[in-house]
Amino acid sequence: MTTILRATTELVTVAWLRGVVGDIAATTLPRDNSTWAASGFVTVATIGGSADPYVPMRSPVVSVDCWAVAPSSGRPPWNRATLLAERIQAACWDHQGTPRLLTLPGTFPRARVLSAYSTYEPRRVPDDEASYARINLGLSVNWVEVAS
Repeated sequence: MTTILRATTELVTVAWLRGVVGDIAATTLPRDNSTWAASGFVTVATIGGSADPYVPMRSPVVSVDCWAVAPSSGRPPWNRATLLAERIQAACWDHQGTPRLLTLPGTFPRARVLSAYSTYEPRRVPDDEASYARINLGLSVNWVEVAS
């Protein structure tokens, strides 16, 4: 039996974000913060939304966390995390850059992001024990899988 891989919201959102912030987006934060201390990091998790009942289009809501760390300081670098969130917000307003065709990893099919927009304003998530700065924002990423 052949397994058919399907695009997922998290794969599509990570691929879209990598087009915005570079190769610093994934579903989990790397344990070794020295690998992303200079650039920051972005993580995503699907928190809601829906699939269209009549056409194969998804309209999920995704939680996006922008992380920053200053290993030599005990203070969270809020400005660095905020800059990542603002780059993502600016990409939502780049209507000429959307829709965008995305190549997903491995043998997953391609996907097309039709639109992406913020569902709530970037906000601080305080009191991280590791002194990480974390800015959270919500995105609605409307996408379709593209047949090969």
